[in-house]
Amino acid sequence: MYIDLTMPLDEETMVFPGSSKPEIITISTIESKGYNEKKVSFSLHTSTHIDAPRHMLINGKTLSDFTIDNFIGEAIVLDVSNQKEINVDLSNVRKNEIVFFYTGWSRYTDKSNYFTDNPVLSEKTAQRLIEKQVKIIGIDSFTPDNEPFFIHKMLFKHDILIVENLVNLESLIGKRFLCYILPLKIKDADGAPCRVIAEFD
Repeated sequence: MYIDLTMPLDEETMVFPGSSKPEIITISTIESKGYNEKKVSFSLHTSTHIDAPRHMLINGKTLSDFTIDNFIGEAIVLDVSNQKEINVDLSNVRKNEIVFFYTGWSRYTDKSNYFTDNPVLSEKTAQRLIEKQVKIIGIDSFTPDNEPFFIHKMLFKHDILIVENLVNLESLIGKRFLCYILPLKIKDADGAPCRVIAEFD
């Protein structure tokens, strides 16, 4: 069985304040040229996407520096809903695992407060993730922390990737499953939109 954890991407997709809105332009139709074709323009950090260390570290790795197996692995969803600062028991988290945090914040994607008052990871939780040697963390909001993005940088220094704007995590709380995180294969990217798929029995 599969669950799509990816936010749709269209011209109405919300973007981080100051970023340009996605554009999807028809450049050819069957009627005009015999085929349909569209042109798209968007930030690499739009919709469900993955951040590489280069996003915030001058000498950090780009997505090209990670092999494909780094984007596939066993994952678990932890319920941290109703927590303003995320502190959670990580005793069951395993080395090289993908850890997703269900905050419930994705229900606000069409609300004006989506980019304010969002839940954030505590420094203690981030440090425990580093000690556990997880390879990817993800969250159902636009960021695991706010400016000056100290948590981002903590994780990036240990080559832990970050997935943002996940959806549909509620049905996977407490479960382990095989996760596929498939970013666009853009050379030397600091991040990229990705399709995130959960597979489980």
